[in-house]
Parts: sequence; structure tokens; C-alpha cells
Amino acid sequence: MEKATKHFIKTIIENDLKKNTTITTRFPPEPNGYLHIGHAKSICLNFNMAKQFNGNCNLRFDDTNPAKEDQKYIDSIISDIKWLGFNWGDKIFYASDYFDKLYDFAVDLIKKNKAYVCSLSSEDIRKYRGTLTESGKNSPYRERTIKENLDLFSKMKNGDFIDGAHVLRAKIDMKSPNINMRDPVIYRIKKMSHPRTKDKWCIYPMYDFTHCISDSLENITHSLCTLEFEDHRPLYDWFLETLKTLCHPKQIEFARMNLTFTVMSKRKLQKLVNNNYVTSWDDPRLPTIAGLRRRGYTSFAIRNFCETIGVSKKESRIDMELLETLLKDDLNEKAPRAMAVLNPLKIVIENWDKNKIQQLDAFNHPQKKEMGTRKITFSKEIFIEKNDFMEDPPNKFFRLAPKKEIRLKYAYYITCKKVIKDEKTGEIKKLICTYDPKTKGGTSKDKRKVKGTLHWVSANDCINAEVRVYDRLFSMENPETSNSENLKNNFIENINPNSLKIIKNAKLEKSLLNAVPEKVFQFERLGYFCVDSKDSKPDNLIFNRTVPLRDTWAKIKK
Repeated sequence: MEKATKHFIKTIIENDLKKNTTITTRFPPEPNGYLHIGHAKSICLNFNMAKQFNGNCNLRFDDTNPAKEDQKYIDSIISDIKWLGFNWGDKIFYASDYFDKLYDFAVDLIKKNKAYVCSLSSEDIRKYRGTLTESGKNSPYRERTIKENLDLFSKMKNGDFIDGAHVLRAKIDMKSPNINMRDPVIYRIKKMSHPRTKDKWCIYPMYDFTHCISDSLENITHSLCTLEFEDHRPLYDWFLETLKTLCHPKQIEFARMNLTFTVMSKRKLQKLVNNNYVTSWDDPRLPTIAGLRRRGYTSFAIRNFCETIGVSKKESRIDMELLETLLKDDLNEKAPRAMAVLNPLKIVIENWDKNKIQQLDAFNHPQKKEMGTRKITFSKEIFIEKNDFMEDPPNKFFRLAPKKEIRLKYAYYITCKKVIKDEKTGEIKKLICTYDPKTKGGTSKDKRKVKGTLHWVSANDCINAEVRVYDRLFSMENPETSNSENLKNNFIENINPNSLKIIKNAKLEKSLLNAVPEKVFQFERLGYFCVDSKDSKPDNLIFNRTVPLRDTWAKIKK
């Protein structure tokens, strides 16, 4: 299990519990996209705090904008959180469950003369709102009577007006230094069917109004959110104090996660998906939980990463290599070994009987004997990697070369005797080698040693497979760094054009034929790979590279 570390939120909760309070947290995603690893930090924090203090963590969907929401997002969010290892029991809620109560609370604000129907256009509302350095000014509709506001709001609810004709705004202070307190919009007209409430409503509440009341209705004690909501906290408190709700949760902000070589915004991720820069929300190059899972990341590694980076108030950009290191540590312990050749070069064993097939034993894990062994076959023809042979090698090249002897893992010592080339192109087509029968199992009885050990597969019964080698999606640590004037889209120009390499004719040992989707293997000397859960079929195996054995990304940083 991941070790629990102390942080400021845990200290606050410990102090609150001294006052005999219980703890209830919540994770409140908007179902308008897939969750990413930044959400995993919030998920781990909310569920772990509830668990550590014997409380509850609710899952609540903030489904207040039918224009952007979809059931597929709800399904993916539920699947992702369960995969991460968390369970909310029967504590699953939807903001849409509270639409009737939210409407009643809005009416209550009008009756208290704390809300009014505004008929300014959205553009004029922005102009009247002011700037960070200039105060706003009152809407000409701010002093409508309570009776008039109640009548107009009722007609808004009944569908008497077109979209954008009116909004309901809280009446707070247009001169407030906090721009969020300048009469924020709390209801807008949106004549659109909702996935859950269908056509019952044509007005929908805004996030700031919905969120705090939903927290209160669910008796949330600690509303944990990221730092961008710090300036919204006075509004959160204003709504609850003005409405005199029974429960007033404590909002606590923490720094969101930023990760090198990727973007952590659902809006930007959606742009990548919608404009076909990636194939889908679960593309293995994306930092979405579904994408990481499809690539072969483990839930343990992600939880461990979230625990390791900790919780603070300071924004920072975490190095992707930390996540990859924690993943490698986990996979090194768990992943069974196998052999695969991605760029095959054929070897013919000259002194091996062409009809002879030999079964050899190979360990599934070199340090974990309890994981057992598997059978691999050795035959007259085998494949090695092309880059494991050089015709004219430099010094300290410890792989195969003419007249040089190397060790085939689990098999025999072989020596290259002849190089066969294409007469027209000069390309190496195959190697003629001999084997030493006294070195079965890859060891020599006369204790002579060779410096090179190669992986290989038998050409007699290997599997043909497609292998997808993923690189970083962006070529810069901070993809949003640019000299471009188009600051909104500058991350697009930093997409790595070599983020995906597809190898069509990889050769895999036959034990991988029945590998199940998402199962990760260490392909010896090559890295960790898993069966693609979406595109792979029994007659068309596809493996994704999860992570290399060594840091092959350093070239990108230069």
C-alpha cells in the first residue's frame, strides 16, 4: 500500500475532529469529458481523507450544462474511479437531483431581495462587470421589484423567453475588489434536453450557485478543491450564509497537478480529440486515466504518484519522469517477462537439424521464482533485432558481429559465420551462424564467458503482431510555451510529430498468443508492453509500449 503522508489539509481535518465533527468529502466531476491524472490527485485526496478519518466520500456529478454533457462521460468517470481502487457505496449523487431545491433557493434569494432578473446581453454583462483594476457598475435592471423578479423568473422557468433574453443574478456588490462577487449569474435560459431530467427544465443553474448548495444538502464537511476556486470561496460562503442552510462546509484549496510534456485541461484535451490530433479520449498518448490505463499504467503507480507528490498550496510542474519511475518500480515487481523482436533479422543456425524443435525453460521473472517458468522453442531459424548486429562494429560493441560469439538468452552460444545480402541493394537479408551444443540454457560448461546476451524468438512458431511505440505527445516540457501570438492554441504547435511509431511486423514468442487486454509484460531488453484493450483482436494482436526500460526521452529535452 502507498504510505500516507502528512499535509496541511490533513492537519486542518485533525483539528476539526477535535470539535467532535464527522468528515464527509466529495469528488464532484463535470461529465463533459474524460478524467485525467490531475483528477486522480483530487480523487485520491478526497477518498483517502474520508477513509483515514472513518468518514464518507460522495461521488457527485455536476451535470448542470446539458450542452456539453453525455452519458458516455458519466460511464467513463465511474469506470475510472473504480479502476483506481475507490468505492463510494450508495453515495452517488447528481446536481440534477437538486434542480427543484435549487430553484426554490433561487426564489428565496429573490424574496430576500438578494437576486434579480437581468435583461442585459451577455456582452453587456461583461462590460458592466468591470475589470480587475476597475469597478463594475450596476445593471439598469438591478432595482426591479421583488414581485417583478418573481414573475420574470417564473416565466423563465416556464419557457416564455428565448435563450439569452434574461438571466438571474445574485445581488451582491458591483464594486467588490473580488470580481466573482459582482452580481454573478446564477441561472440562465438554455432550452435543451437534459440527459437525466429530459425536457422538464429550460433554465439551468450555474456552477458557483449549484456547487455550494449541493455540498450543503449532502452535509459535506470539507469541500476540497483546487486553487483556481480560492477567489470563489467568498461567493461560496455568501450563498450559504444568505440562504441560512443547515450545513456550511469548509472550503479548502490546494494546488492542482501540472505535469511536464502534457496539458491538463479538459478543454484542451477535447480540442486534441475533436481535431484528430489523437484518436480518442483514451488515446494512450493522453494523460487521461483511460488513456494511461490503455497504455498499461497501473492503478497502484498512479495512486503512489499522487501520494508521492503530496498536497500543497504552491503550484508546480511535476516531472513526467517521476511518474514513469514509479510505474517502472511497480511493473518491475509484477510484470512477467517475455521475448519479442520488433525489427527482425533472420538467423539460420547452420549446424542445427532443420527438423529439430527443442523446448527450453525460461523464467517468467528472474527474481520471483514463484512466478514459475514457461516453455520457449528453439529451431533452425530464429529472429534477433537488426540493431543487435553490426558488420563492422566499433570497440565495446557487445552484440553480434562476423566471427563473434554471443549468448542467446535461455538457449545457446552462437557465432556468426556468414552475412547474406541483397545483391541489388546491399541490405543484409540474413545471417548464417553456428551454435555450440555444450552451452544449452545459455551457459558454458567450460565456464567461458561472452559479453553479449541477446533476446530472440524462434521463426518456427513466433507470433506476428503490431506494436505501437508511443513517445511524448508534446516536444516541450511546458507545451504552452511559445512565441506565437495565438496564445489560446499555442500548445498545438508543440505537438511531437513522432509521438506514435507503428511497427507492423514484430515477432513475439508464442506464449503471448493468449495475453489478455491490459496485461503488461516486460519484453526483455525493450521495455514494458501491454495488449491494447481497444483495437487488439485474437487474429490481429496489437501491443502498446507502456514505458521503456531506460530514459529514452532525454533527446526531446534538448
